[in-house]
Amino acid sequence: MAALGSPLRTFHGLLRELRYMNGVTRYRDTAAYKYIREQFRRNQVTEEKLCRAQQELHFQASTYLCLLHSVRNHDMLHQEYHAKGERSPEQVAGLVGLKLPKQPGGKGWE
Repeated sequence: MAALGSPLRTFHGLLRELRYMNGVTRYRDTAAYKYIREQFRRNQVTEEKLCRAQQELHFQASTYLCLLHSVRNHDMLHQEYHAKGERSPEQVAGLVGLKLPKQPGGKGWE
């Protein structure tokens, strides 16, 4: 299993994905934001106790962050490459970064 990194970094990543999902609206007013904030605060490590649930929460939060990021990337790719009807050969070549060769004019090519 790979290292999880900082819980604060995971928390900020989750908030970033919430902003992407909600667009212009205030993400701090959503139930998802309030739940995530509450869970991270509830499972903080203090000097009085060592909270095992924090590691479990951090792993679940990292997994959920990966899911949200992957879904957003999938949606972007789907919008870009989804079938938009019939495309010309020039458009298809442009999608994959190629250019079609130019047809030379003149005798015998018509």
